[in-house]
Amino acid sequence: MRDLPLFLDKDKALRSMTATSPLGTFFGISQKVYDTVWKHLTADAGQSVTYISMEIGADRDVFHPVKDRLMKLGISESTDPQLDRFAKTFLTGPSKIPNYSGGLGILAGDTLKSFACCRIPALAISLFYRRGYFSQLVDSKVGQICWCGEWQPEETPSLYLLQDPGRPGHPLEIEVPFFDRRDQRIMAHAQLWMKLEVNNSLDYFVPEILLDYGIAKSPEYIREASKTLYDSSSERTQAIQRRLLGAAVVPTMRALDVTSNTLHLNEQHGVAVVLHMIAEDLHALYGSHYQEEAKDNDITDAATRVAEKIVYTIHTPVKAGHDRFSREMYEDIGHSFCKRILRLLATDNEHPESYNFTAMAMRVNRATNSVSRLHKIVTQTQFPQHAKKITAITNGVHHLTWVSEARAELYDAFPELENWREDPGVFANAANFVKNKKFRVYMDQAMQKDTNRLISYVNQMLVQHRAQRLETWIDPPNYLSHLDGVDSSLRPEVFTIGFARRFSTYKRADLIFEDIDRLAEMIVTNNWPVNFIFAGKAHPADEPGKYLIKLILDSQKELYEKSRGMAKLVFIPNYDMYIAKMMVAGVHAWLNSPKRPLEASGTSGMKAAINGVPNISILDGWWAEGYHDGRTGWKFGYEAPVDTKMLSEHPDELLYAEDSDSFYKILPEILESFYAPNLRPDYLEKSIMNLALNVPIFNTHRMVAEYLSRYGLKLSSETTRRINGLSKLYRSDQEEQTI
Repeated sequence: MRDLPLFLDKDKALRSMTATSPLGTFFGISQKVYDTVWKHLTADAGQSVTYISMEIGADRDVFHPVKDRLMKLGISESTDPQLDRFAKTFLTGPSKIPNYSGGLGILAGDTLKSFACCRIPALAISLFYRRGYFSQLVDSKVGQICWCGEWQPEETPSLYLLQDPGRPGHPLEIEVPFFDRRDQRIMAHAQLWMKLEVNNSLDYFVPEILLDYGIAKSPEYIREASKTLYDSSSERTQAIQRRLLGAAVVPTMRALDVTSNTLHLNEQHGVAVVLHMIAEDLHALYGSHYQEEAKDNDITDAATRVAEKIVYTIHTPVKAGHDRFSREMYEDIGHSFCKRILRLLATDNEHPESYNFTAMAMRVNRATNSVSRLHKIVTQTQFPQHAKKITAITNGVHHLTWVSEARAELYDAFPELENWREDPGVFANAANFVKNKKFRVYMDQAMQKDTNRLISYVNQMLVQHRAQRLETWIDPPNYLSHLDGVDSSLRPEVFTIGFARRFSTYKRADLIFEDIDRLAEMIVTNNWPVNFIFAGKAHPADEPGKYLIKLILDSQKELYEKSRGMAKLVFIPNYDMYIAKMMVAGVHAWLNSPKRPLEASGTSGMKAAINGVPNISILDGWWAEGYHDGRTGWKFGYEAPVDTKMLSEHPDELLYAEDSDSFYKILPEILESFYAPNLRPDYLEKSIMNLALNVPIFNTHRMVAEYLSRYGLKLSSETTRRINGLSKLYRSDQEEQTI
């Protein structure tokens, strides 16, 4: 019985982290915090934002404030069965929620986490994918192999199936109408899951609602279309997915009594919401006969009114990223009045047989933003009719998610960076560390610790792949796994370049291996060994992207042999947020090689920068703002002004020869700065200046502050004061002559 008071104390602490409502019981926040957030979201004034995204990436193995609190309190169990289940689930439960494919979804997750950190009243809506995004196997002879598996949402911490307040014990559900060619209604049904994006201090959260159409009430074709993120098995399936998201926004908000006056479209995927808002606007004017009575100008007038509630972020200049659906196909899923709206708002001059959902999103909003200064110019070039309302809000990353433990310990050790978790602006003080010997020593030690961790992970993977050759039919995706002895592993003291992102042709993953003879010669001649660590997935339907992965695999042996083992190229399969966090902190430089200006922003290099890792990049996307005349890294490649010709993705116009030549010219300078003792201080200075110049800019706290100027929310005086401080860190829309 001596332990009973201790258990009572633990139970008390756990109860203080529990909240209940008619929607269910939730763990990780107090009842007061839950009530405060929900009060803001349901207030009549509508001073909140509903954020709509096709994918949201926020895995718990890279940011886990509730687990951290439990570990700090030393709590792993409870005498209360419910509290015991919560504690054990958060400490040992699954860490993956496979509802993201890459940068867009991870940005969405980072945005929601900064909403929570900055205490912004917001609700997110996305789809719930029973199969998630695909898992990647890589075979040296075959290349990328895709497979999907079911995951266990019921076992996943921070994820809750909401209960119907009017029917205790039953899931909360919504209905979404689909229509056939005769305008006959077919109802799709979704149950609602809620994930809590809780901030670091557990005193605010953002509810993330996931729409689960995989229930028996929904037609089989709806259930099938909702299973896998970005299912491209047919154009019809793609269109259905978009509709499942957009058409459910208003019903979801009503089911939860959410009153947001601002809806933020994170890309155009959920733009179908405006179709329903226009229909409701006209219904309020004309009653139940609005479809017959409304004239074309009534529809466009309604669209203008609806636009006042929409903020739209466009993320890509790549045409494949813009949603177009054939009019013929849409006859099978949309009501005739819906198609009438589309004919007025989603016309596509280049493809008159299609509806262009990006064009509709560009038209029906009160504010449109690109995701970097350069992307603003590109977007204005692509959509000249909307050029005046297109502004720039450069992307950022959630610094608390992406800073490694070793770097965090470093930042904690210096009073100049006090309160860095709450205020990334304090990193401007890091400029004083350039001549601080103590900081430079500690910085070097932190880098070594993170590099050792990454290299250890890679070497262990290579050993596993070597065993895999004997145990399975998979041929290891790395040449080093076919070798034995010391040459079959990586060494942490070797300069290590990282590259990890979606494999798409315009990103040119294979660019630096365009002339392996030239690359190997400079490495051997100067005795500068290099590790190249690559990772990333190609969309299952992107055959050219999958071919790029195969090219990387096929370059490994040639590079190794021609460099006499001094250049080692490794590919890490099944890239995810955990691997990303290890890589952005563990490499010595981060590589990005897209064709300018097709990289709208890019965020992986930002994640490296907040760990003090210099970038080697084409002057595209965010790097046009983060390069700072070479103080934070290196640039290479063609720097042509933006025009329509530069937007071509044709293989013959991807500038491989020009840009690879530029890379080979700067690589000796980069390697010498790392290896030459008299130049190593210059390399460390670039690392430190990344903290001073880039962390205050490229964080989602600052980005959220800029978005709030588009939202126009009336917030508390305390929150307003903090947001005003963050908004002073940077002005994305400021004209920049150097771009």
